[in-house]
Amino acid sequence: MKHIVENDQSNMKGGVLVSSNSHEHHHHQGADNKKKKKMKLVILIVNCILLSVAQISGPLLLRIYYLHGGQRKWLSSWLQTVAFPFLLIPISVSWFRSKSKSHDSRSISAIDVNPTTDRKLRFGGFSPKLFISCIFLGIIVGLDSFLYAYGVSYLPVSTSSLLMSTQLAFTAAFALLLVRQKFTPYSINSVVLLTLGAVVLAFHTNGDKPIGVSKAQYFLGFFLTLGAAALFGFMLPFIELVYRKASEAITYDLVMRMQFITSMVATVFCTIAMLINKDFQAISREAKGFELGETKYYIVLICTAVSMQCAVVGTLGVIHCATSLFSGVLMTLLLPIQQICAIFFFNEKFSAEKGMSLGLSIWGFASYFYGEYKQTKKKTNQHKAVSTKSQEIPDEV
Repeated sequence: MKHIVENDQSNMKGGVLVSSNSHEHHHHQGADNKKKKKMKLVILIVNCILLSVAQISGPLLLRIYYLHGGQRKWLSSWLQTVAFPFLLIPISVSWFRSKSKSHDSRSISAIDVNPTTDRKLRFGGFSPKLFISCIFLGIIVGLDSFLYAYGVSYLPVSTSSLLMSTQLAFTAAFALLLVRQKFTPYSINSVVLLTLGAVVLAFHTNGDKPIGVSKAQYFLGFFLTLGAAALFGFMLPFIELVYRKASEAITYDLVMRMQFITSMVATVFCTIAMLINKDFQAISREAKGFELGETKYYIVLICTAVSMQCAVVGTLGVIHCATSLFSGVLMTLLLPIQQICAIFFFNEKFSAEKGMSLGLSIWGFASYFYGEYKQTKKKTNQHKAVSTKSQEIPDEV
């Protein structure tokens, strides 16, 4: 009888220990989740800043190239992705950090070898499906870069910014088709306001034709830039779809490696076109005839390349941490700011239409953020309610 009582007591103690360990596990898991959320927020803010600075400076630098004697369309397309080797810095840092972690779990990895893992290793950690998606994206990026570069060569910053703002409408449409993006009244209001801002700017396109550009060239640039906006609007939801369909966990490190492959493919695509068009041989001649001087010619090219690469990295980072629609909304907000910068750098007039467009864009951006805040608050309250109910249920002993 004494042994039975002792066994029952020991089981009771074991039950208490299990319950205590379970609570401790949940506590640590909750702390880890909070840490991950904070880190994700930091990454999102950094990428928003990166995208904002690059999105404003990149088109302005590209326009400086054309205004002062630059004429090579494929060269300016090539500049938009050629700075991809800089991505090796964050990729290398991440690799060295993960190497020490993987050292401890090497024995487990050795046991868990299967054909799928072998295939991933052959592609540098990518599944074949993800690798092919990166190649496809690279070709699309190269083509989009060419359309945009060609359009900017014949259009002022204000007009090209207006046309690129239509990418938000394309992003919203493709997000609905590809990733089944759920629209709230706030996000719909945001899209409508930002689109209205673009329409208001459209009334100011008359008489905006640059000196020396024919009417045919102006309209060619107009439609090519519109095509670039449509293609870019497709890319953002497609990238989000790739993230969702990937068999591996999409970490920020993986996003950087995907970007490396995508930009490399886009650069190869543009390099082949440059070789056919003999653009490399023309660079030195163009530098000598550049109005700002040969040294400044190369400075403009280098700054354009770095800025454009930062814009792409920032875009992918924002999509990874948020959604493709948020990325589109942020870029649309930045477009009127480009207009303001064009006033200072290119002496473009700031009309009442541009002021109204800027106001509508800020209003739309605020509407989107308020909607996201409401959604986040609602989810937080739901999680708290579930957590409270689970704590009310007594642990089994």
